[in-house]
Amino acid sequence: MRLTISNRANFPGGWIHKKESPRPDRRDAAGMLFMSEEGSEQGGLIWGASQLPDGTIENHGHLSLDQHEEKQVFAVDAGQEGNDKFSRITIADQGDYPIEEKRKAEERIGKLPAEKQGAAWGEFFATRRDVKRLVVGRAPDGSVGLSLRDRKGKVRVRLEVQSDGKSALQFLDDSGKVVSELTGQKR
Repeated sequence: MRLTISNRANFPGGWIHKKESPRPDRRDAAGMLFMSEEGSEQGGLIWGASQLPDGTIENHGHLSLDQHEEKQVFAVDAGQEGNDKFSRITIADQGDYPIEEKRKAEERIGKLPAEKQGAAWGEFFATRRDVKRLVVGRAPDGSVGLSLRDRKGKVRVRLEVQSDGKSALQFLDDSGKVVSELTGQKR
């Protein structure tokens, strides 16, 4: 199997080496999954939309391409949750560990009480690093921007137009402090 196309009711879980594992987070999606020769997921295209009983709109679309047997390294996302709309492109570095490790951790950590899950994820990622390197898009507050991050995931360059129209280009040091800034305002 190299491609799965499915409706919402029958959308599959995650696939590693021709073995499916549960993905309850996919219950509101229809779409396609791309598969490798070995029967492992390599990305996909999913979407979903609904109007809640109170009239609120929720919709999403997601296209991703995965690193071999690991998480996505390129994604395009768009959606709406009520009045909050977003769209973004993300390029990421993924840690050099099999995605199966993370799936097993999700199962284990998901069974913990909510107040213990954050610490458990912190422990998991202490030795594994997934880093968003470039994010460009529109945030729910209506601002748009571009952020470039170093290999440790720290924002080093930020270009933003805020929802009120003010703009800025910021350069940050490795502690997150703005060391230089250009604004769109007259001097």
